[in-house]
Amino acid sequence: MTTALGAEEYREVLSAALPEATDADTLLPNVHTLFTPDSHRVALYVDSTVVRGGRGVGKTFWYRSLLDKTLREVAAEEYGIERLRRLTVSPGYGVAVEPDLYPGTGVLRQLVDDGVRPYDLWYAVLLSALGQPELHAFPEWRDRVTWVRANPGAAERTVRHADQEAQRDGTTHLIIFDALEHLHRLRAQADRLVSGILELALAMRLGTRNIRCKVFIRPDMFDGALLHFPDASKLTANAASLTWSNTNLYGLLFHYMGNHDGEHAERFRRLTGDWEADAFGSRHIPPALLRGDERSQAEQFALIAGAYMGANYRKGNTYTWLPNHLMDGVEQVSPRSFLSALNKAVTETRGRYAGHEYALHHEGIRRGVQTASEARVREVGEDMPWVRLAVEPLAGRQVPIEQDTVTEMWNEARLVDVLHREAERYGAGGEEDTLVRTGPRYPDDPARLIEELIALGVMRRRRDGRLDLPDVYRIAFNIGRKGGVPRVVG
Repeated sequence: MTTALGAEEYREVLSAALPEATDADTLLPNVHTLFTPDSHRVALYVDSTVVRGGRGVGKTFWYRSLLDKTLREVAAEEYGIERLRRLTVSPGYGVAVEPDLYPGTGVLRQLVDDGVRPYDLWYAVLLSALGQPELHAFPEWRDRVTWVRANPGAAERTVRHADQEAQRDGTTHLIIFDALEHLHRLRAQADRLVSGILELALAMRLGTRNIRCKVFIRPDMFDGALLHFPDASKLTANAASLTWSNTNLYGLLFHYMGNHDGEHAERFRRLTGDWEADAFGSRHIPPALLRGDERSQAEQFALIAGAYMGANYRKGNTYTWLPNHLMDGVEQVSPRSFLSALNKAVTETRGRYAGHEYALHHEGIRRGVQTASEARVREVGEDMPWVRLAVEPLAGRQVPIEQDTVTEMWNEARLVDVLHREAERYGAGGEEDTLVRTGPRYPDDPARLIEELIALGVMRRRRDGRLDLPDVYRIAFNIGRKGGVPRVVG
Protein backbone atom coordinates (compact mmCIF):
# COMPACT_ATOMS: atom_id res chain seq x y z
CA MET A 1 0.00 0.00 0.00
CA THR A 2 1.33 3.39 -0.99
CA THR A 3 1.68 5.92 1.79
CA ALA A 4 -0.14 9.19 1.21
CA LEU A 5 2.01 12.19 0.38
CA GLY A 6 2.45 14.73 3.14
CA ALA A 7 2.29 18.51 2.70
CA GLU A 8 6.04 18.95 2.30
CA GLU A 9 6.25 16.01 -0.10
CA TYR A 10 3.56 17.56 -2.27
CA ARG A 11 5.52 20.83 -2.19
CA GLU A 12 8.61 19.01 -3.38
CA VAL A 13 6.69 17.46 -6.29
CA LEU A 14 5.18 20.82 -7.23
CA SER A 15 8.48 22.68 -6.97
CA ALA A 16 10.24 20.12 -9.11
CA ALA A 17 7.49 19.68 -11.67
CA LEU A 18 6.31 23.23 -12.28
CA PRO A 19 8.47 25.05 -14.84
CA GLU A 20 10.69 27.82 -13.47
CA ALA A 21 10.10 29.87 -16.60
CA THR A 22 6.63 29.86 -18.08
CA ASP A 23 7.55 32.03 -21.05
CA ALA A 24 7.11 30.12 -24.31
CA ASP A 25 10.16 31.87 -25.72
CA THR A 26 12.40 30.15 -23.18
CA LEU A 27 10.41 27.02 -22.39
CA LEU A 28 10.80 24.51 -25.20
CA PRO A 29 8.23 21.71 -25.46
CA ASN A 30 9.35 18.14 -24.94
CA VAL A 31 7.70 14.76 -24.58
CA HIS A 32 7.31 15.22 -20.83
CA THR A 33 5.60 18.62 -21.06
CA LEU A 34 3.46 17.81 -24.10
CA PHE A 35 -0.05 17.80 -22.71
CA THR A 36 -2.84 17.21 -25.20
CA PRO A 37 -6.19 18.61 -24.02
CA ASP A 38 -9.15 17.51 -26.11
CA SER A 39 -10.07 21.14 -26.75
CA HIS A 40 -6.89 21.57 -28.83
CA ARG A 41 -7.55 18.69 -31.21
CA VAL A 42 -9.15 20.85 -33.90
CA ALA A 43 -6.21 23.26 -33.82
CA LEU A 44 -3.93 20.45 -34.96
CA TYR A 45 -6.05 19.38 -37.90
CA VAL A 46 -3.95 20.02 -40.97
CA ASP A 47 -6.86 21.82 -42.64
CA SER A 48 -7.39 24.16 -39.67
CA THR A 49 -5.62 27.17 -41.16
CA VAL A 50 -6.32 29.80 -38.52
CA VAL A 51 -5.63 29.01 -34.86
CA ARG A 52 -6.69 31.87 -32.61
CA GLY A 53 -5.49 32.40 -29.08
CA GLY A 54 -4.36 35.12 -26.69
CA ARG A 55 -0.93 35.36 -25.16
CA GLY A 56 0.15 32.41 -23.07
CA VAL A 57 -2.48 29.91 -24.28
CA GLY A 58 -0.08 27.72 -26.25
CA LYS A 59 0.30 29.14 -29.77
CA THR A 60 4.09 29.06 -29.68
CA PHE A 61 4.04 25.73 -27.84
CA TRP A 62 2.11 24.07 -30.67
CA TYR A 63 4.08 25.95 -33.34
CA ARG A 64 7.30 24.48 -31.96
CA SER A 65 5.76 21.07 -31.37
CA LEU A 66 4.67 20.85 -35.01
CA LEU A 67 8.23 21.61 -36.09
CA ASP A 68 9.47 18.66 -34.02
CA LYS A 69 8.96 15.25 -35.66
CA THR A 70 8.93 13.35 -32.36
CA LEU A 71 6.32 15.65 -30.81
CA ARG A 72 4.20 15.45 -33.97
CA GLU A 73 4.24 11.67 -33.60
CA VAL A 74 3.11 11.94 -29.98
CA ALA A 75 0.31 14.35 -30.92
CA ALA A 76 -0.72 12.13 -33.85
CA GLU A 77 -0.95 9.14 -31.52
CA GLU A 78 -2.89 10.85 -28.75
CA TYR A 79 -5.25 12.83 -30.98
CA GLY A 80 -5.60 10.06 -33.56
CA ILE A 81 -4.72 12.45 -36.41
CA GLU A 82 -2.84 10.29 -38.90
CA ARG A 83 -2.05 13.20 -41.24
CA LEU A 84 0.31 14.60 -38.59
CA ARG A 85 2.60 11.66 -39.32
CA ARG A 86 2.80 12.58 -43.00
CA LEU A 87 3.83 16.21 -42.94
CA THR A 88 6.74 18.23 -44.19
CA VAL A 89 6.65 21.22 -41.85
CA SER A 90 8.43 24.51 -42.52
CA PRO A 91 8.39 27.73 -40.49
CA GLY A 92 6.88 30.67 -42.37
CA TYR A 93 7.50 33.12 -39.56
CA GLY A 94 8.41 32.89 -35.89
CA VAL A 95 10.31 34.58 -33.13
CA ALA A 96 13.53 32.68 -33.90
CA VAL A 97 16.07 34.42 -36.13
CA GLU A 98 15.99 32.41 -39.36
CA PRO A 99 17.05 34.80 -42.16
CA ASP A 100 17.24 32.02 -44.76
CA LEU A 101 13.70 30.83 -44.02
CA TYR A 102 11.82 34.11 -43.51
CA PRO A 103 12.65 37.81 -43.15
CA GLY A 104 13.25 39.19 -39.67
CA THR A 105 11.83 42.34 -38.14
CA GLY A 106 14.36 44.75 -39.61
CA VAL A 107 14.09 43.28 -43.10
CA LEU A 108 10.31 43.32 -42.92
CA ARG A 109 10.36 47.00 -42.00
CA GLN A 110 12.63 47.73 -44.96
CA LEU A 111 10.45 45.72 -47.35
CA VAL A 112 7.32 47.49 -46.14
CA ASP A 113 9.03 50.88 -46.55
CA ASP A 114 9.95 49.86 -50.10
CA GLY A 115 6.29 49.18 -50.85
CA VAL A 116 6.58 45.41 -51.24
CA ARG A 117 3.19 43.72 -51.52
CA PRO A 118 2.75 41.44 -48.48
CA TYR A 119 1.36 38.57 -50.59
CA ASP A 120 4.47 38.57 -52.79
CA LEU A 121 6.69 38.54 -49.71
CA TRP A 122 5.00 35.51 -48.14
CA TYR A 123 4.79 33.82 -51.54
CA ALA A 124 8.59 34.08 -51.65
CA VAL A 125 8.74 32.51 -48.18
CA LEU A 126 6.51 29.65 -49.37
CA LEU A 127 8.56 29.06 -52.52
CA SER A 128 11.77 29.05 -50.49
CA ALA A 129 10.24 26.38 -48.24
CA LEU A 130 9.24 24.35 -51.31
CA GLY A 131 12.80 24.50 -52.59
CA GLN A 132 12.57 26.96 -55.49
CA PRO A 133 16.24 26.75 -56.65
CA GLU A 134 16.47 30.26 -58.09
CA LEU A 135 15.47 31.84 -54.78
CA HIS A 136 18.24 30.19 -52.83
CA ALA A 137 20.72 32.04 -55.04
CA PHE A 138 19.48 35.32 -53.48
CA PRO A 139 20.44 35.89 -49.84
CA GLU A 140 18.40 39.10 -49.66
CA TRP A 141 14.62 38.90 -49.41
CA ARG A 142 14.21 42.00 -51.54
CA ASP A 143 15.78 40.08 -54.44
CA ARG A 144 13.65 37.01 -53.78
CA VAL A 145 10.47 39.08 -53.88
CA THR A 146 11.62 40.74 -57.10
CA TRP A 147 12.17 37.32 -58.64
CA VAL A 148 8.70 36.18 -57.58
CA ARG A 149 7.07 39.21 -59.20
CA ALA A 150 9.11 38.79 -62.37
CA ASN A 151 8.55 35.04 -62.72
CA PRO A 152 4.91 34.21 -61.93
CA GLY A 153 4.86 31.25 -64.30
CA ALA A 154 7.91 29.58 -62.80
CA ALA A 155 6.52 30.20 -59.32
CA GLU A 156 3.20 28.56 -60.18
CA ARG A 157 4.96 25.57 -61.73
CA THR A 158 6.94 25.11 -58.53
CA VAL A 159 3.79 25.11 -56.44
CA ARG A 160 2.05 22.69 -58.80
CA HIS A 161 5.05 20.36 -58.90
CA ALA A 162 5.38 20.35 -55.10
CA ASP A 163 1.64 19.73 -54.73
CA GLN A 164 1.65 16.81 -57.18
CA GLU A 165 4.77 15.31 -55.68
CA ALA A 166 3.31 15.52 -52.17
CA GLN A 167 0.08 13.94 -53.36
CA ARG A 168 1.99 11.10 -54.97
CA ASP A 169 3.97 10.55 -51.74
CA GLY A 170 0.91 10.84 -49.53
CA THR A 171 2.32 13.81 -47.66
CA THR A 172 1.40 17.47 -47.09
CA HIS A 173 3.58 20.56 -47.02
CA LEU A 174 2.62 22.61 -43.98
CA ILE A 175 3.93 26.17 -43.62
CA ILE A 176 3.34 27.52 -40.12
CA PHE A 177 3.31 31.10 -38.82
CA ASP A 178 3.60 32.35 -35.25
CA ALA A 179 4.56 35.48 -33.25
CA LEU A 180 2.74 37.74 -35.70
CA GLU A 181 2.66 40.58 -33.15
CA HIS A 182 6.40 40.91 -33.90
CA LEU A 183 5.89 41.56 -37.61
CA HIS A 184 5.85 45.36 -37.48
CA ARG A 185 5.81 48.08 -34.85
CA LEU A 186 2.90 49.90 -36.49
CA ARG A 187 -0.43 48.21 -36.11
CA ALA A 188 -1.69 49.12 -39.58
CA GLN A 189 1.41 47.64 -41.22
CA ALA A 190 1.24 44.53 -39.03
CA ASP A 191 -2.38 44.07 -40.11
CA ARG A 192 -1.39 44.34 -43.78
CA LEU A 193 1.40 41.80 -43.36
CA VAL A 194 -0.99 39.40 -41.62
CA SER A 195 -3.56 39.87 -44.38
CA GLY A 196 -0.85 38.83 -46.87
CA ILE A 197 -0.26 35.61 -44.94
CA LEU A 198 -3.98 34.86 -44.86
CA GLU A 199 -4.32 35.63 -48.57
CA LEU A 200 -1.55 33.13 -49.31
CA ALA A 201 -3.11 30.56 -46.96
CA LEU A 202 -6.46 30.88 -48.73
CA ALA A 203 -4.84 30.63 -52.17
CA MET A 204 -3.10 27.39 -51.19
CA ARG A 205 -6.26 26.01 -49.64
CA LEU A 206 -8.31 26.69 -52.76
CA GLY A 207 -5.66 25.94 -55.38
CA THR A 208 -3.77 22.92 -54.03
CA ARG A 209 -4.54 19.66 -52.26
CA ASN A 210 -1.32 19.06 -50.39
CA ILE A 211 0.05 22.48 -49.49
CA ARG A 212 -1.40 24.09 -46.40
CA CYS A 213 -0.64 26.98 -44.09
CA LYS A 214 -1.35 27.16 -40.37
CA VAL A 215 -1.46 30.59 -38.77
CA PHE A 216 -1.26 30.96 -34.99
CA ILE A 217 -2.70 34.39 -34.31
CA ARG A 218 -4.23 36.59 -31.62
CA PRO A 219 -7.96 37.15 -32.20
CA ASP A 220 -7.58 40.93 -32.42
CA MET A 221 -4.91 40.58 -35.09
CA PHE A 222 -7.11 38.25 -37.12
CA ASP A 223 -9.93 40.77 -36.90
CA GLY A 224 -7.53 43.52 -37.98
CA ALA A 225 -6.42 41.55 -41.02
CA LEU A 226 -10.04 41.23 -42.12
CA LEU A 227 -10.05 45.00 -42.69
CA HIS A 228 -7.44 44.59 -45.43
CA PHE A 229 -8.40 41.16 -46.76
CA PRO A 230 -12.13 40.52 -46.26
CA ASP A 231 -11.87 37.10 -47.97
CA ALA A 232 -9.95 35.95 -44.91
CA SER A 233 -13.40 35.35 -43.43
CA LYS A 234 -13.52 32.26 -45.68
CA LEU A 235 -10.90 30.77 -43.41
CA THR A 236 -13.09 31.08 -40.33
CA ALA A 237 -15.17 28.03 -41.27
CA ASN A 238 -12.30 25.76 -40.33
CA ALA A 239 -10.66 28.04 -37.77
CA ALA A 240 -9.80 26.78 -34.29
CA SER A 241 -9.27 28.43 -30.94
CA LEU A 242 -6.87 27.46 -28.19
CA THR A 243 -8.98 27.53 -25.06
CA TRP A 244 -8.45 26.07 -21.61
CA SER A 245 -11.26 24.85 -19.40
CA ASN A 246 -10.76 24.33 -15.68
CA THR A 247 -10.40 20.61 -16.25
CA ASN A 248 -7.75 21.25 -18.93
CA LEU A 249 -5.78 23.45 -16.51
CA TYR A 250 -5.83 20.97 -13.65
CA GLY A 251 -5.19 18.13 -16.09
CA LEU A 252 -2.06 20.01 -17.14
CA LEU A 253 -0.99 20.44 -13.50
CA PHE A 254 -1.40 16.76 -12.70
CA HIS A 255 0.31 15.82 -15.98
CA TYR A 256 3.35 17.87 -14.94
CA MET A 257 3.35 16.36 -11.45
CA GLY A 258 3.10 12.80 -12.74
CA ASN A 259 5.71 13.22 -15.45
CA HIS A 260 8.50 14.39 -13.23
CA ASP A 261 11.25 12.04 -12.15
CA GLY A 262 11.65 11.16 -8.52
CA GLU A 263 10.17 9.07 -5.77
CA HIS A 264 7.43 11.51 -4.78
CA ALA A 265 6.17 11.82 -8.37
CA GLU A 266 6.10 8.04 -8.64
CA ARG A 267 4.08 7.84 -5.42
CA PHE A 268 1.77 10.53 -6.77
CA ARG A 269 1.09 8.35 -9.81
CA ARG A 270 0.43 5.27 -7.69
CA LEU A 271 -1.95 7.22 -5.46
CA THR A 272 -3.98 8.76 -8.26
CA GLY A 273 -5.10 5.87 -10.40
CA ASP A 274 -3.95 3.94 -13.42
CA TRP A 275 -1.40 6.05 -15.22
CA GLU A 276 -0.38 4.53 -18.54
CA ALA A 277 2.83 4.81 -20.52
CA ASP A 278 2.36 6.32 -23.96
CA ALA A 279 2.98 4.37 -27.14
CA PHE A 280 6.62 5.49 -27.15
CA GLY A 281 7.28 4.60 -23.50
CA SER A 282 8.55 8.10 -22.85
CA ARG A 283 5.80 9.72 -20.79
CA HIS A 284 3.02 8.97 -18.36
CA ILE A 285 -0.60 9.62 -19.32
CA PRO A 286 -2.91 10.60 -16.44
CA PRO A 287 -6.03 8.49 -15.86
CA ALA A 288 -9.18 9.88 -17.45
CA LEU A 289 -10.70 11.08 -14.17
CA LEU A 290 -7.59 13.03 -13.23
CA ARG A 291 -7.36 14.45 -16.71
CA GLY A 292 -10.90 15.57 -17.29
CA ASP A 293 -13.33 15.07 -14.39
CA GLU A 294 -14.06 18.13 -12.23
CA ARG A 295 -15.11 16.22 -9.15
CA SER A 296 -12.08 13.94 -9.16
CA GLN A 297 -9.74 16.84 -9.86
CA ALA A 298 -11.30 18.95 -7.09
CA GLU A 299 -10.90 16.09 -4.62
CA GLN A 300 -7.25 15.69 -5.58
CA PHE A 301 -6.54 19.42 -5.44
CA ALA A 302 -8.20 19.57 -2.00
CA LEU A 303 -5.51 17.14 -0.80
CA ILE A 304 -2.91 19.65 -1.98
CA ALA A 305 -4.50 22.98 -1.07
CA GLY A 306 -7.43 22.20 1.18
CA ALA A 307 -11.05 22.50 0.12
CA TYR A 308 -11.59 26.20 0.87
CA MET A 309 -9.81 29.51 0.53
CA GLY A 310 -10.02 30.01 4.28
CA ALA A 311 -11.88 28.62 7.26
CA ASN A 312 -15.00 27.45 5.40
CA TYR A 313 -16.95 27.39 2.13
CA ARG A 314 -17.90 31.06 2.46
CA LYS A 315 -14.32 31.92 1.50
CA GLY A 316 -14.59 30.07 -1.77
CA ASN A 317 -13.60 26.70 -3.19
CA THR A 318 -9.89 26.38 -3.95
CA TYR A 319 -10.49 24.39 -7.15
CA THR A 320 -12.60 27.09 -8.79
CA TRP A 321 -11.18 30.13 -7.00
CA LEU A 322 -7.80 30.05 -8.71
CA PRO A 323 -8.92 29.91 -12.37
CA ASN A 324 -11.80 32.31 -11.69
CA HIS A 325 -9.35 34.97 -10.51
CA LEU A 326 -6.99 34.38 -13.43
CA MET A 327 -9.71 34.67 -16.06
CA ASP A 328 -9.51 37.61 -18.44
CA GLY A 329 -12.38 39.64 -19.87
CA VAL A 330 -13.15 37.11 -22.58
CA GLU A 331 -13.27 34.34 -19.96
CA GLN A 332 -9.97 32.76 -20.88
CA VAL A 333 -7.29 31.57 -18.48
CA SER A 334 -3.82 31.09 -19.80
CA PRO A 335 -1.97 28.01 -18.56
CA ARG A 336 1.08 30.22 -18.20
CA SER A 337 -0.71 32.35 -15.58
CA PHE A 338 -2.11 29.24 -13.89
CA LEU A 339 1.27 27.54 -13.51
CA SER A 340 2.95 30.80 -12.51
CA ALA A 341 0.40 31.35 -9.74
CA LEU A 342 0.89 27.83 -8.41
CA ASN A 343 4.65 28.19 -8.48
CA LYS A 344 4.43 31.35 -6.41
CA ALA A 345 1.91 29.72 -4.06
CA VAL A 346 4.40 26.95 -3.27
CA THR A 347 7.21 29.43 -2.59
CA GLU A 348 4.99 31.66 -0.48
CA THR A 349 3.66 28.74 1.57
CA ARG A 350 7.16 27.40 2.20
CA GLY A 351 8.40 30.83 3.22
CA ARG A 352 5.53 31.89 5.50
CA TYR A 353 3.30 28.92 6.27
CA ALA A 354 5.69 25.95 6.30
CA GLY A 355 3.73 24.31 9.14
CA HIS A 356 0.43 24.47 7.26
CA GLU A 357 -1.39 21.17 7.03
CA TYR A 358 -1.64 21.40 3.24
CA ALA A 359 1.03 21.94 0.61
CA LEU A 360 -0.53 25.25 -0.43
CA HIS A 361 -1.85 27.89 1.97
CA HIS A 362 -4.76 29.98 0.73
CA GLU A 363 -2.79 33.17 1.32
CA GLY A 364 -0.02 31.68 -0.83
CA ILE A 365 -2.56 31.09 -3.60
CA ARG A 366 -3.73 34.71 -3.31
CA ARG A 367 -0.13 35.89 -3.58
CA GLY A 368 0.21 33.59 -6.59
CA VAL A 369 -2.67 35.38 -8.30
CA GLN A 370 -1.00 38.73 -7.60
CA THR A 371 2.23 37.47 -9.13
CA ALA A 372 0.40 36.12 -12.17
CA SER A 373 -1.29 39.49 -12.55
CA GLU A 374 2.05 41.28 -12.45
CA ALA A 375 3.38 38.92 -15.12
CA ARG A 376 0.32 39.41 -17.31
CA VAL A 377 0.51 43.19 -17.08
CA ARG A 378 4.21 43.05 -17.88
CA GLU A 379 3.51 40.87 -20.93
CA VAL A 380 0.79 43.10 -22.28
CA GLY A 381 3.08 46.09 -21.71
CA GLU A 382 5.76 44.39 -23.80
CA ASP A 383 3.40 43.44 -26.63
CA MET A 384 1.17 46.50 -26.60
CA PRO A 385 2.52 49.43 -24.54
CA TRP A 386 -0.58 51.43 -25.42
CA VAL A 387 -2.65 49.13 -23.20
CA ARG A 388 -0.54 50.03 -20.19
CA LEU A 389 -0.70 53.71 -21.11
CA ALA A 390 -4.48 53.51 -21.37
CA VAL A 391 -5.10 51.68 -18.10
CA GLU A 392 -2.51 53.39 -15.89
CA PRO A 393 -4.54 56.63 -15.56
CA LEU A 394 -7.19 54.53 -13.78
CA ALA A 395 -4.79 53.48 -10.99
CA GLY A 396 -6.18 54.02 -7.50
CA ARG A 397 -9.80 53.88 -8.67
CA GLN A 398 -12.38 51.19 -8.01
CA VAL A 399 -14.18 49.00 -10.51
CA PRO A 400 -16.82 48.70 -11.79
CA ILE A 401 -16.57 52.20 -13.19
CA GLU A 402 -18.69 54.35 -15.50
CA GLN A 403 -17.44 54.75 -19.08
CA ASP A 404 -17.80 58.54 -18.83
CA THR A 405 -15.48 58.52 -15.82
CA VAL A 406 -12.88 56.55 -17.77
CA THR A 407 -13.10 58.99 -20.68
CA GLU A 408 -12.80 61.93 -18.30
CA MET A 409 -9.68 60.47 -16.69
CA TRP A 410 -8.16 59.83 -20.11
CA ASN A 411 -8.81 63.43 -21.07
CA GLU A 412 -7.14 64.64 -17.88
CA ALA A 413 -4.14 62.42 -18.65
CA ARG A 414 -4.11 63.66 -22.28
CA LEU A 415 -4.09 60.04 -23.40
CA VAL A 416 -4.53 60.84 -27.09
CA ASP A 417 -1.34 62.95 -27.04
CA VAL A 418 0.48 60.27 -25.07
CA LEU A 419 -0.48 57.58 -27.58
CA HIS A 420 0.62 59.73 -30.50
CA ARG A 421 3.96 60.47 -28.84
CA GLU A 422 4.40 56.75 -28.23
CA ALA A 423 3.75 55.96 -31.89
CA GLU A 424 6.20 58.68 -32.97
CA ARG A 425 8.84 57.34 -30.59
CA TYR A 426 8.82 53.93 -32.23
CA GLY A 427 8.29 55.40 -35.67
CA ALA A 428 11.47 57.46 -35.30
CA GLY A 429 13.59 54.34 -34.91
CA GLY A 430 16.72 54.36 -32.78
CA GLU A 431 17.68 51.93 -30.08
CA GLU A 432 14.13 50.72 -29.57
CA ASP A 433 13.64 50.17 -33.27
CA THR A 434 14.51 46.50 -32.98
CA LEU A 435 11.51 46.03 -30.74
CA VAL A 436 8.10 45.65 -32.24
CA ARG A 437 4.98 47.29 -30.92
CA THR A 438 1.46 47.11 -32.19
CA GLY A 439 -0.56 50.16 -31.23
CA PRO A 440 -4.30 50.80 -31.07
CA ARG A 441 -6.18 51.23 -34.33
CA TYR A 442 -8.12 54.26 -33.12
CA PRO A 443 -5.97 56.28 -30.71
CA ASP A 444 -8.15 59.41 -31.19
CA ASP A 445 -11.45 57.77 -30.30
CA PRO A 446 -11.90 56.85 -26.58
CA ALA A 447 -15.08 54.85 -27.21
CA ARG A 448 -13.35 52.65 -29.77
CA LEU A 449 -10.29 52.37 -27.54
CA ILE A 450 -12.53 50.90 -24.86
CA GLU A 451 -14.01 48.44 -27.34
CA GLU A 452 -10.48 47.45 -28.34
CA LEU A 453 -9.57 46.85 -24.68
CA ILE A 454 -12.72 44.76 -24.27
CA ALA A 455 -11.84 42.69 -27.35
CA LEU A 456 -8.39 42.06 -25.87
CA GLY A 457 -9.94 40.87 -22.60
CA VAL A 458 -8.33 43.67 -20.59
CA MET A 459 -11.74 45.20 -19.86
CA ARG A 460 -15.27 43.86 -19.86
CA ARG A 461 -18.63 45.54 -19.84
CA ARG A 462 -21.21 44.67 -17.22
CA ARG A 463 -24.90 44.33 -17.99
CA ASP A 464 -25.54 47.75 -16.47
CA GLY A 465 -23.05 49.29 -18.91
CA ARG A 466 -20.29 49.96 -16.39
CA LEU A 467 -16.75 48.85 -17.14
CA ASP A 468 -14.85 46.26 -15.16
CA LEU A 469 -11.34 44.86 -15.15
CA PRO A 470 -10.74 41.16 -14.48
CA ASP A 471 -8.50 40.48 -11.51
CA VAL A 472 -5.63 39.23 -13.68
CA TYR A 473 -5.25 42.83 -14.93
CA ARG A 474 -6.89 44.85 -12.14
CA ILE A 475 -4.57 43.74 -9.34
CA ALA A 476 -1.26 44.73 -10.92
CA PHE A 477 -2.68 47.91 -12.43
CA ASN A 478 -3.42 49.03 -8.84
CA ILE A 479 -7.16 49.23 -9.33
CA GLY A 480 -9.40 48.27 -6.44
CA ARG A 481 -12.54 46.22 -6.07
CA LYS A 482 -14.60 45.98 -2.91
CA GLY A 483 -13.89 42.59 -1.32
CA GLY A 484 -11.49 41.57 -4.10
CA VAL A 485 -7.94 40.29 -4.01
CA PRO A 486 -5.74 43.20 -2.80
CA ARG A 487 -4.18 45.20 -5.62
CA VAL A 488 -0.46 45.50 -6.07
CA VAL A 489 0.43 49.05 -5.07
CA GLY A 490 3.43 50.88 -6.47
